[in-house]
Amino acid sequence: MTQNAHDTTLVAPPRPEAYATTQLPDTRPSVGRLIGVDLARGLAVFGMYAAHVGPDPSEGGSTGFFMELAHGRASALFAFLAGFSIVLITGRRSPKTGRAGRQAVAKVVIRALILLVLGTALTLTGTPVEVILAFYGLYFLLVLPLYRLGARPLAVIAVSGALILPQILYVVQQALNQGGDGGGPGGIWAWPTDADDIVSLLFTGGYPALAWIPFVVAGMAVARLDLASTVVRARLAVTGVSLAVVGHGGSYLALHLVPGVASALRASGWGEGGSVMSAWWSDTAGYPTGTTPAWLLAASPHSETTLSVVANTGVAIVVLAACLAATDTLPGFRRLAAPVIAVGTMSLTAYVFHIVAIRALGMEELPGFPLHVLLGFLVAVTVFATLWSRHFARGPLEWLLGRATRIAERVR
Repeated sequence: MTQNAHDTTLVAPPRPEAYATTQLPDTRPSVGRLIGVDLARGLAVFGMYAAHVGPDPSEGGSTGFFMELAHGRASALFAFLAGFSIVLITGRRSPKTGRAGRQAVAKVVIRALILLVLGTALTLTGTPVEVILAFYGLYFLLVLPLYRLGARPLAVIAVSGALILPQILYVVQQALNQGGDGGGPGGIWAWPTDADDIVSLLFTGGYPALAWIPFVVAGMAVARLDLASTVVRARLAVTGVSLAVVGHGGSYLALHLVPGVASALRASGWGEGGSVMSAWWSDTAGYPTGTTPAWLLAASPHSETTLSVVANTGVAIVVLAACLAATDTLPGFRRLAAPVIAVGTMSLTAYVFHIVAIRALGMEELPGFPLHVLLGFLVAVTVFATLWSRHFARGPLEWLLGRATRIAERVR
């Protein structure tokens, strides 16, 4: 049995030329719609490279500014596109049912478990990067029960999650810290040692599921839409810009106008790396310590607050809408962006490549390397992806993941 080529989770869809003959029922080509997602995924990979091996944003200047744009926002785009991938596997415009539906669910579960194991293994190597793959696998498992919902209920869940879950996360983290001693549950909850244990994946890690699930559900909601429609893409762009303005603008106003917020953040130790007033959009002031509820009004990319989730979701939607529009309406741009698209079709391979390279090269202080180091990483992965995609439909790890999920075809 031939596996559906669009059943992807960080897995390559067919090579771009295969899209040219794909037609929707109303005969509109799906070229831009699919290639645009690959382009967005490639940009997410590049953004994570920048966040990990690029110059430190605190150095300032134009380079520091662009590096800061990548921090947190690239991983949020990654999570947003995870939701898109789930819908691609389980049926984009209408959920698969019957045997096909059960097989699709099995494929998602298998991929999720593999990502959990792979992410844990990479973390256990001692890499200084907070590996997202184990978190990514958990996201898949947590949102899978929602795969039959339409765009509207998924959007409602995403909005509700963004409004509620960060506050719950704050309360849970306070309970786990119990007076700031860093204590927490032991036993099975603290397994595996030296990696992302269950508590870390859910609450205390770099990408805690409780705050990141809204990104995934939002991606699922967008994937349900008719993305070949110019009107839909325009509405998406407006929605994305609006969310980014509400998130970052709301935080800016809170930091400047709400009495006691800025002083409470300074008293908590936040702002040692830069002005605490930059926390409405930047991580340069540091990461929240959780010692004051005032940080719930920040929107810095890694603050895991409602305003941060709203803003980063907006940015992710804008990036996707722009990629869809550009690849659909500008053939010349599509050719120019082909190397980035190639990286997007094998984003799992590209992501693991840079984690392994960082470990092999003994790179410890991240970020903070010269710009030419980042450019070297980008050139290496782009050349590899471009050459590989000329001969193979999937990246090497994507192919292995596809083979592993064939067991799902036995589901009846």
